[in-house]
Amino acid sequence: MKLVNTIIIALCCFYLPGFSQSIEYDLVINNGRVMDPETMYDDIANVGIKDGRIAVITKNKISGKETIDATGHVVAPGFIDTHFHAVDPFATKMIVADGVTTGMDLEAGAYPVGDWYDARDKSGWQVNYGTVSGLMMLRMRVHDPEVNYDQIIDMSNGGEFINRAAADGVAGWSLTRSNIEQMNQVLKMLDEDLQQGAIGVGVTAAYQRLGLSSYEQFAVQRAAARYGRLAAVHTRFHLNTETPTEAPIGVNEVMANAMLLKAPLLIAHDNDYGWWENQEKLQMARAQGYNFWGEYYPFAAGSTFIGADFLQPDTWEAVNGYKYEETIYDPGADKFLSKDEYLALKAKNPGYTIVVHLPPRQKWLKYWLTVPEMVVASDAMRGADVDGNLLPYDADVTKYAGHPRTASSYTTTLKLARENGVPLMFTLSQLSYWTAKHLGDTGLEAMKERGRVQVGKVADLAIFDPVNVAPRATYKLGENGLPPVGMPYVIVNGTIVVKDSKVQDVRPGQSIRFPIEEKGRFKPVELNEWIQDNTINVPDMHEMDDTGAGAIHKH
Repeated sequence: MKLVNTIIIALCCFYLPGFSQSIEYDLVINNGRVMDPETMYDDIANVGIKDGRIAVITKNKISGKETIDATGHVVAPGFIDTHFHAVDPFATKMIVADGVTTGMDLEAGAYPVGDWYDARDKSGWQVNYGTVSGLMMLRMRVHDPEVNYDQIIDMSNGGEFINRAAADGVAGWSLTRSNIEQMNQVLKMLDEDLQQGAIGVGVTAAYQRLGLSSYEQFAVQRAAARYGRLAAVHTRFHLNTETPTEAPIGVNEVMANAMLLKAPLLIAHDNDYGWWENQEKLQMARAQGYNFWGEYYPFAAGSTFIGADFLQPDTWEAVNGYKYEETIYDPGADKFLSKDEYLALKAKNPGYTIVVHLPPRQKWLKYWLTVPEMVVASDAMRGADVDGNLLPYDADVTKYAGHPRTASSYTTTLKLARENGVPLMFTLSQLSYWTAKHLGDTGLEAMKERGRVQVGKVADLAIFDPVNVAPRATYKLGENGLPPVGMPYVIVNGTIVVKDSKVQDVRPGQSIRFPIEEKGRFKPVELNEWIQDNTINVPDMHEMDDTGAGAIHKH
């Protein structure tokens, strides 16, 4: 009882008027509108930061080694991006200017995950960073063995490896079905990545719709589920509008797997045909206790590799009814491509990045702003120039050639939500809190401390002008990477990374990963074991083993 009283007295002293004045904080943010989506706190207050964490939120006057006057600005949790292909320094420079403090590629991922984290831990990064084990990369190593895999693969160099894999005329990772032995090779590498702390598995099924069997997809989700980790899935029939391959059928496939496995599930960019059906089902699943959610980004156009399987004429034209000269835009050439130009460029450079315009999104976009727990994720692309070459960190942003979503997904959302009368607290939940909540519920400790503005939490913050914040990036070449207006400060782990709207050359980012485990959980797929576990023993039905002891069953 004496100890309890002591603690109560200490806490009371901490909040007594004038108590916080005696502490010099590392950074103080004065007079901002502090908004926390978890507690719904919304008030003008001062924020004191010490040792990378929020130490106090108070009406009292406080002082620090450095001070920001946030009068007329919102102090919000830093934005969290789960579809972050901008894993090179130049692209990261663009996205931190948009208010992003944590960028994780949970769709395409990387391989090998342990080496990927080690490289970033050593070099430092401007935002917090994380990844999943990328099924595309794992299948590449198994089905395209002619390629020399002499480096870490992620989306900064993924296009190069896509080109190498297709050089022999067959992109095995995309088109070739795995036999049991090959499936086990994939699962073994996946387990090694999960053992090294991968956030989960990224399944780019839309790019592998012909090669990825339904059982292999189930098996990789089960491998992640053994660790309690998520599967983030770009579903098999993404964009398809016609039965029997409507887009929601691909969502049903992975949702059924996740329910049976009681595993977390993230649907990558659920902003195309059938999104309404998918979101209804995700809400129903959450009501039953499942940790399922989906993403969108606030644009009517997307971006992808020109070699993407779903852009083939048999799907793009025959199934979806799109015309290439109205939808496939080459940002490097600053023009739409005819069908012949598309086919020629695809054959020459299948890893080349293009922009894909999708007219139906125009009428859907405003609704995405209002769907609970439908979160924003940019699908930010690598920082490349018109020739597809990675830009150096210090290059001017006007040299970037690509989709403007890399530079402006979050400020675009803020602008659209303001124009449509969406409550700002709801928008902040889409930009940060709900992502942190779902990832934290998977057991990812770093996400339990982010996405909030609360005493004791990590000081990842975005400070913006709610009236004037807006994007400047456009689809016009030279404007693709322009930074937004109205986002003067971004703070990562207590360090100012954007100051007076200028990105600072500092690297305070921390790794977002699970602890490394000493022992893996790999369990191979075995035909005999399947029969043993899933059928009854009828000895005369099965082949005898070489000892004559009966069927392969061991019951």
